[in-house]
Amino acid sequence: MTPRRGRAALALLVATGVLAGCSTEQDAADELTPPSSSAAASDPTEDAVAPTSPAPVTDAVEQDLDLALSKPVEDSVYPDVGDPRVDALLYDLDLTWSPTDKRLEGEAVIDFRATRKAPRFQLDLGPGLTVGEVSIDGEVVGFARRGKNLVVKAPITADQRYQLSMDYVGTPEPAPAPTTRQDFSTTGFTITDTGEVWTMQEPYGAYTWYPVNDQPSDKALYDVTIHAPAPWTGISNGHLTELTSDDDGTTTSWQLTEPASSYLITLAIGDYAHSSNTTASGMRVDYWTPRGMAQHLDQVQTGAASIDWIESKLGPYPFDSLGLVVTDSMSAMETQTMVTLGNNDYVLSPAVIAHELVHQWYGDQVSPADWRDVWLNEGMTMLMQWVYQDEHDIQPMRVSVNNGRAADQALRDEYGPPGDYDPRQFGGSNIYTSPALMWNELRVELGDDEFYRIARSWLTQHDGTSVTREQIFAHWEKETGRDLSGFFDAWITGRRTPKPGVPKA
Repeated sequence: MTPRRGRAALALLVATGVLAGCSTEQDAADELTPPSSSAAASDPTEDAVAPTSPAPVTDAVEQDLDLALSKPVEDSVYPDVGDPRVDALLYDLDLTWSPTDKRLEGEAVIDFRATRKAPRFQLDLGPGLTVGEVSIDGEVVGFARRGKNLVVKAPITADQRYQLSMDYVGTPEPAPAPTTRQDFSTTGFTITDTGEVWTMQEPYGAYTWYPVNDQPSDKALYDVTIHAPAPWTGISNGHLTELTSDDDGTTTSWQLTEPASSYLITLAIGDYAHSSNTTASGMRVDYWTPRGMAQHLDQVQTGAASIDWIESKLGPYPFDSLGLVVTDSMSAMETQTMVTLGNNDYVLSPAVIAHELVHQWYGDQVSPADWRDVWLNEGMTMLMQWVYQDEHDIQPMRVSVNNGRAADQALRDEYGPPGDYDPRQFGGSNIYTSPALMWNELRVELGDDEFYRIARSWLTQHDGTSVTREQIFAHWEKETGRDLSGFFDAWITGRRTPKPGVPKA
C-alpha cells in the first residue's frame, strides 16, 4: 500500500522523501468515458498522445491446486473476517457489470480444502449482494446470511477437498476501512460517478464483490472473467487469456497461476487503453491507463526500469507477468502481478511506483499470515524506497533516515509500535517508517552485499507462503549468527524509539 498521506503524516512524508510532486487532491485526473457515449475525441491541439498497442492474449492453463495449499489462522487483529476452517484453493469468478443500474451479477466456483471437521463453515460476502443457489459438489445446500457472513450449512471433513458453486447479484457496497488515513476511508468495490469500478481491499474488503475467505493467511489461485459494456475493459490479476468484443460488450478473462491473498486481488472496469514496454531481461510490462491519458504516462511506464533496479537488490522478479492499472483512487495498492494505482501526482510518482513494485517481493511473494505483521510488507519496502530515492537523486539516504528517526517516537505515541498498532488506525506511518529504520540499521551494520543476500534468501526459502514475525526473526538470526531478539523486540513492539546500533555476533 502507498505510504500514508494527510495532515500530520504529510509533513513526515515530505521529511522522509516519500512525496515526489505531492498534492492533497487529484490534480486534473483523467476521467473515463461512460459506456453510454463513445470515447471523447482527442483535442488535435494536444501535443501528447498516449500510445496504445493491442493487448497480448495467452493461453489459459490447467491450474495446479496444490500450489495454493495454505495454513489459515484466525487473524489476531481482525478476527471477524475470514474462517480458518477454509483453505481456498481456486476462485473461478464470472462477473457481469452493468454501470447503468450499478448491478453486478456473479457466478463463483470455489475449490477449497477443509482444514478441520466441522458441521458448517462460512465465507465472507457483502450484505448488499443477494445469493441465489449454493451447492457443494453439485448438491444444493442450505445457507444463512448474518451480516457479511455467508454460513454454509454443510458438514466438512478435515483435509477433504470440495467445490462450492453459487450465484449472486446486487449493487456492491464498499466496506468501512479501519483507518484514520485520508487517502481512503472504505475498502473493496468502489463505483465512480460515471459507473467505472476499481477495488483496493487491504486489510479486507474483497468480500464486497465475491464470496471469499478474506484473510491474509489463505492464498489461492484465480480465474476471473469480466463482462463489461463496450468500449470498456475489465482488468484483473495475472495473464490475460481472453479479450473479445461483440454487440453485447467486451469480455476479458484473467488467470493468476501463483497463489495470492485476497487483499492482493484487483478488479478495475473502465475505458482503458493498453501499452507496454519490457524489462532488461525481456519481460513485458503491461500498462492499462484511461483512454487518452497522456499526463503522467511516462512516469507510469517507469515500471519496467524499476523492476530492473529492484532485481539488482532482491533477485529475479518472482512472477511471470506484470501490469499496472490506473484507476480513480487517491492511493495505490501492490495487487499481485497487476499493481493498482490512483490518478494523482503523488501516486504516479516514480518513487511510489517503485514502492508498489518492491511489494511484489515483500508482501506478495511472501505475505504476512496475520495483520499484526503488516510491517513485514511495509518496512522493507519503505527502506527500498529510501534507497531508490537516494540512488535516483531524489533525496539523500541520510536525510530520509535522520528525519524518519526524528519522527519515530511521535508515530509510536500516536499509532502504537509497528507490531502492536491500534486496530482502528490501520496503515499508519508507524508500519512504514519504524521498521524501515530497523532494517537500515542492519543494512549499515552488515553492508549492502550481505544485507541483500539475506533479504533474498528469505524470499527464496518462503516463496509463495504467508509467514510470521517469528519466522523472519529466526531467519535473520541464523544468517547473521547473532542474537537479535532484543533488537527486533525493541523496534517492532517497543514503545520507545530504540537507540542506534545492532548487537555484535
